[in-house]
Amino acid sequence: MEVILLENIENLGTLGDKVSVKSGFARNYLVPHGKAKIATAANLAEFEARRAELERAVADALSEAQVKQQAIEALGTLEIVANVGSEGKLFGSVGTTDIADLIAAAGVVVEKREIRLPDGAIRTTGEHVIDIHVHADVDTSVTISIVGEGGTDPMAVVGEDGTDPMPESSE
Repeated sequence: MEVILLENIENLGTLGDKVSVKSGFARNYLVPHGKAKIATAANLAEFEARRAELERAVADALSEAQVKQQAIEALGTLEIVANVGSEGKLFGSVGTTDIADLIAAAGVVVEKREIRLPDGAIRTTGEHVIDIHVHADVDTSVTISIVGEGGTDPMAVVGEDGTDPMPESSE
């Protein structure tokens, strides 16, 4: 099925492109969400009449994304405090929702679908660079530092009564 794209769509095309897609994708996603129109002669003429308006909307979205990118890059390193076990592994994990909430608390609104965690949720302490896909043409990253709270230090083993179970010999 041939459609005319009304906005830039990643891995498909840019505004005004006439592309061929599967009919289900066009009927169930592109057309209902206002991202494309079926490529008929009437729709082509209507698109050409609205082209300047649509291009302006795409340019506005890109400029907003670039402003958001600069705001995210200005954040620096953000810190999350999480419960940690004895080996530096988290109880649970830090996922996209936690990261989105952390960035929002710092003053920049980021949706969790914009956050890219290719290896899945984070389960270890330390610094992690998180990629954020703000717009089809704008990507940025932020550094998250996960700091342990609770748990025990693997080097400081303490017995049940609070004393060192293996006291050093004084020889």
